[in-house]
Amino acid sequence: MNTTAPIQVPTVLSIAGFDGSGGAGIQADTKAISALGCFAMNVLTALPVQNTQGVKNIFPIPVEAVKEQLDCIFEDTYPDSIKIGMVHHKELVEVIADALKDYRGKVVFDPVMVSTSGHRLIDEDTIEAIVNRLFPPADLITPNLDEISVLVGNRVDTLRGMEEAMEPLLNLGASGVLLKGGHLKGDTLTSILVQKGQDPIYYNHQRIETRNTHGSGCTLSSAIASFLARGFPLAEATGRALDYVHQAIIGGKDLQIGKGSGPLNHFFNPEKLKIKQ
Repeated sequence: MNTTAPIQVPTVLSIAGFDGSGGAGIQADTKAISALGCFAMNVLTALPVQNTQGVKNIFPIPVEAVKEQLDCIFEDTYPDSIKIGMVHHKELVEVIADALKDYRGKVVFDPVMVSTSGHRLIDEDTIEAIVNRLFPPADLITPNLDEISVLVGNRVDTLRGMEEAMEPLLNLGASGVLLKGGHLKGDTLTSILVQKGQDPIYYNHQRIETRNTHGSGCTLSSAIASFLARGFPLAEATGRALDYVHQAIIGGKDLQIGKGSGPLNHFFNPEKLKIKQ
């Protein structure tokens, strides 16, 4: 009789859209999760047709198909953490929120609301549903400057503006907010982690001159979810994830992949699959 205890590994579920070019969406999530020593699982929410030069079209995934994917994962391999990415209509919000009602792990939500060119990707009803249904169960949301601007109702493009937006963002319901400063002007990029009842934490990195940043937001949120799945507290998980993305950008800054904004190098220093203690 085999008495050896089964070996368990940290599991991370990515609920996100597709990117056939491999740089963003569930492809970036899977690469980052795997590179950080966790086991990646996916639920597909949308099928964008895109490459390094932009999104050409978006084909919806039936809501029932998303629900069945979630049910199928949860009944078999319970994720230690969940990263949520592209949620582009209200019905999809409801399905995901219902699936999270009794979830006991960590949730990181990257609220994809604005395209790189500055265009709104979702309507006001969907934004309202996201705030009401997906922010409350989230341990962390990770808006960039464009998304912060949408959520607080005025343009935020400076560090001072980010600081003024901290309390209004926390009041929207998530337990924590990482205000991402990747689009700030200047050589130093500052992101701020705010949690209820705690002092804000500032993370600084030097700007890297490259256009190869495709999928950096997806990568960051899935990296945070990975470190949370490995048992790190939120502040440390966030710092480690920001450092990982910084090094992945450095590792990919001179690569020529595609004709537009290329991806990060997710595997600049991959870790072996971790064993849960």
